[in-house]
Amino acid sequence: MENSYRYIDPENQYTDPSGILHNLANIKDERILLAYESLKVSQRLEELFENPLKIKDSSALFKIHFHLFQDIYAWAGKVRTVNISKDGKPFFDGERFPSAFQYIDSLIEEYRTINSSNFAEIAKALASILDHVNFLHPFREGNGRTQREFIRLLAQEKGLTLNLNPADNRKVYNQYMQGTINGDIELLSQLIFEQINNSNLK
Repeated sequence: MENSYRYIDPENQYTDPSGILHNLANIKDERILLAYESLKVSQRLEELFENPLKIKDSSALFKIHFHLFQDIYAWAGKVRTVNISKDGKPFFDGERFPSAFQYIDSLIEEYRTINSSNFAEIAKALASILDHVNFLHPFREGNGRTQREFIRLLAQEKGLTLNLNPADNRKVYNQYMQGTINGDIELLSQLIFEQINNSNLK
């Protein structure tokens, strides 16, 4: 599998002619930009661990994205204005975002009715939310990190710990990637259920 993204951006709204994302540090080397981005986002993630954002609805995705990427991109926290595909599979058409976010809100409302001790139902609901948010891919860059934090915070509402990218377990991240790329809600549900159980055993 090619495992590559394609962006329909003929006017270079997000990149210079060489394909480097426009960034606040004016970095022109892709490797340096990736390293810089990783450092800054890691620092901002630590802040969210210490002072979590409260999720009201899907608008929290924009707040999370802004917080994570505010040091790097001028468009942090803003919905993408180009369409994206990966391995030939298109993500959601940006022109239909408003109705899609309303649907995400309805999934969040349903999630909040689940008993905090029902790990199986929580996992299914979080997997469904994750799959739909991933299909939307609302940002030009940083969707994965934003949606993992979004799901982590939703789990935290139930008093649960959930990490879909643990530093000491690459297998978890690989399963997460497989589930999101293929839209495999069953795999995501199983993964989330296992992580919730492993992290919240009494």
